Amino acid sequence: MINGSKMWITNATQADWMCLLANTSEGDVHRNKSLICVPLRENGKLRPGITMNKIKKVGMWASDTAQVFFDDVRVPVRNRIGEEGKGFTYQMRQFQEERLSGATRRVTALNNVIDETIAYTRERKAFGRSILDNQSVHFRLAELRTEVEMLRSAIYRAAQVHMAGGDMTELASMCKLKAGRLCREVTDSCLQYWGGMGFTWENKVSRAWRDLRLISIGGGADEIMLTIICKHMGTLPKRAA
Repeated sequence: MINGSKMWITNATQADWMCLLANTSEGDVHRNKSLICVPLRENGKLRPGITMNKIKKVGMWASDTAQVFFDDVRVPVRNRIGEEGKGFTYQMRQFQEERLSGATRRVTALNNVIDETIAYTRERKAFGRSILDNQSVHFRLAELRTEVEMLRSAIYRAAQVHMAGGDMTELASMCKLKAGRLCREVTDSCLQYWGGMGFTWENKVSRAWRDLRLISIGGGADEIMLTIICKHMGTLPKRAA
């Protein structure tokens, strides 16, 4: 039986089921959780005991997000995924692939923002010449492109380690951290070169500015990535006994 609520559930208002990490026993917080497949709907309607509240986000409107509430919702034991008490371990393993995937998908998005900005600044004129002709602009775009390509190389390395059966945790965390930082840096820099048009709602770059911001939060915030990297470096302070 499930009681409580879960925040930030992606595609909740459209999903027929969800993968839920829930406490299924007492004891150590890393060993008392299990993954459960929870059916959300019957005949197209929410099951008894399940309610939702859609969350209006700044960006990523193409993917709805909701808070899901459970009130005495029963789920059969056969819906448990894997062994009981291993849910936290399963989830942490999955996170590495999710984080690397998130970083990977941002490479194309960032390059698109740069390409759109090059095209616009080449056409936009100020004081008799295109904005792109200013050295501060085309040099900055060159720097941003270089940073994106460095991210791509790091992703390739992490993927190679993962495909060889190695532990990519540190590299995946680095890739996600760098992707999140670049999503802010690239979109903000490019939006500036669009001038007032960059601050309009319909602009592709302003949409990227809103949508891409999420990667520094979702799937583990930048601060979590830094903590993981520090742990692998051996620089994370030990907790007091």
